[in-house]
This record gives sequence, structure tokens and C-alpha cells, in this order.
Amino acid sequence: MASEIIDQLKWRYATKKFDPNKTLSAEKLDILKQTFNLTATSFGLQPLKMVIVSNQETKNALMPLTYNQSQVRDASHVLILCVERKIDPQFIKDHFKLVEGTRKTSREILEPFEQALLQSFEEKNADEIKQWMINQVYLTLGALLTVCAVEKIDACPMEGFESEKYDTLLELDKMGLQSILALPVGYRDESDFFINMKKVRRGVEELVFEIN
Repeated sequence: MASEIIDQLKWRYATKKFDPNKTLSAEKLDILKQTFNLTATSFGLQPLKMVIVSNQETKNALMPLTYNQSQVRDASHVLILCVERKIDPQFIKDHFKLVEGTRKTSREILEPFEQALLQSFEEKNADEIKQWMINQVYLTLGALLTVCAVEKIDACPMEGFESEKYDTLLELDKMGLQSILALPVGYRDESDFFINMKKVRRGVEELVFEIN
């Protein structure tokens, strides 16, 4: 199994050309939704949301806002990873209510942790909180890319887009969200020049050190 996963990670690449005639099944899309939900986040707070775009007109409209990169137009779906525009004390309190309801953990046990987290966030400024949220997006991206490889779904993570214009077009700002990453997913076009290129990596022997 371990070697199969490595082979699948070798198979994946940042797809430059998607086949616009191939669409993810509802089952495959649900796997990506579940992956997003189950990915680890700091404190388990999940200060992010994923918006899924499948409508072709909308994907066409996103392309010029993505520096005319065709992946957003031709992919089966575009996953847009977003952060909350505001994390307030109520957001944290709601999380602990969810913990209490899900695990039936007593308030006596949860209260000290809740208060400590409220205090911690009170001491952070807006920029620090935003950067913390962005870090969670990248944690989630890693999980999504790995699952895409296992499920033989092609993907191309993209930072190169006009976030504010995405937010306006998709009305994310009205939802209290800010787009951070776009992740077109689907199936590669076999004419993509990059399909058969060897991966360029520095190598385990250079990047990994064991300390005994």
C-alpha cells in the first residue's frame, strides 16, 4: 500500500491542461468535500470554507481574473479555498458548543480550554489571525492534493488570481469570506505537454535528516 501511494504521488502534477469534456462524478466530488471537512486544523476551529464552481459561464468569467490561465475554464470544477473575514469570540464559543454536543463533554472540562483560547485570540491582532487562517488553508490544500492523487483526480493549485475580483464575482465578500487559493480539479488532457515530464525534486537524501 505504501509503495502504491508513492506511485500515485509521482503520478500527480500541477495540471496545465484539463480535458473540458471530462467531469468528476458526484462520488468523486463528495470525496473531496469530505477531505476538506476532515482535514486537521489548528484547535479544530476550521476557520475556512470551500466554494465549488461548476457552472461553465462562471468558470469562463473567472478565467480573465486568473490571468487568463485556462485551467479554471476547462477543469470539471474549481475549488476555491477561503478564510473567514472575521473570527470573533462567538466563533470560538460556537466551536466549543459543537464539541460539547458531539462528544457530550461536560462544560466543566471544556470551560478552561475555551477561556484559554478566547484569551489567546484576544491577544492577537487582525493580521496575526488572518495569517493563522491562511496557514490552515495550506494544510487543507496538502490533504486535497494527496487525496486527488490517490483518487486519480488531476488538480492545479493556483495562487495567481485576483482575489478581490473573485470575491466580488462570486459574492464571497457578502458571505464574510475571502478567497485565498483556487484549485481547479478534473482530468488531464492527454495533449498536455507536462504529462510525461520527470518530477524535479531535490531528493530525500538532501531534504530529510534523521537525528538519533
